[in-house]
Amino acid sequence: MKLSFGDFPNRYRDPKKAKIAILPVPYDGTSTYGKGADKGPAALLAASCQLENYDIETKTEVYKHGIYVEKPVTENRSPEKMVDAVGKKVSEIIGKNKFCVLLGGEHSITPPAVRAHTKKYQDLSVLQLDAHADMREHYHGSKNNHACAMARVKEFKPVQVGIRSLDVGELRNIRLDRIFFAKDIHDNDRWMEKAISKLSKNVYVTIDLDVFDPAFVPSTGTPEPGGLDWYRVTRFLKNVVGKRSVVGFDVVELLPRKDAPAPDFLAAKLVHTFLSHIFSK
Repeated sequence: MKLSFGDFPNRYRDPKKAKIAILPVPYDGTSTYGKGADKGPAALLAASCQLENYDIETKTEVYKHGIYVEKPVTENRSPEKMVDAVGKKVSEIIGKNKFCVLLGGEHSITPPAVRAHTKKYQDLSVLQLDAHADMREHYHGSKNNHACAMARVKEFKPVQVGIRSLDVGELRNIRLDRIFFAKDIHDNDRWMEKAISKLSKNVYVTIDLDVFDPAFVPSTGTPEPGGLDWYRVTRFLKNVVGKRSVVGFDVVELLPRKDAPAPDFLAAKLVHTFLSHIFSK
């Protein structure tokens, strides 16, 4: 894996001076359908090197804040050991006052990142953009399965956006006043202010790429029809940044395909665009 994000002068990659740390977590230990999310971070980083550095909307070049890539967390002996390793590394990064962006890998990497941030931000809330609720208490013998990611942080009352698939057993964990189903939001922006109002001052954002319709991102392990498009997702994220403090985020579930590079570029552009809004603020 080439440990670089973007194509810009190396003086902006100094880990001591950079404000932004990219942490790859190529873990795919509990996925139950399409395998290959462990290749996602490398594909995203490779695509990022082809991006233009200038962000048109914010009129900024976010790399000037400094962006470097950490050594990947490669612990894969068990979901529990992975969770411990990710939590320890994220705590280390944010303890140095870096803004941490995790690249998955599957969605099970999110809970330890959230918990690491709660140690620094006591009023933290979680915003999930996803096709799936991920609120199962356990799945295929593990509470740390990717399908259980939000159940592991449910005490932080996550706001769930773009959901269009769930198991009846998950209904006991979800809060209907904090869930915004794709069927209700895919063609309008009226829901955005309400969703943001339910978030606390400091927000951790987790973006499962299957929140996008498969027409935009077919390269995920469990694609679901009826998702959101690029402009609705990025417009919502811009609004979140404008009204709350985003303290960290992850992008997960990219399953790259050699014959379809466009989703890799979408994922890389999403990271760049979100960072541009966060740091232009």
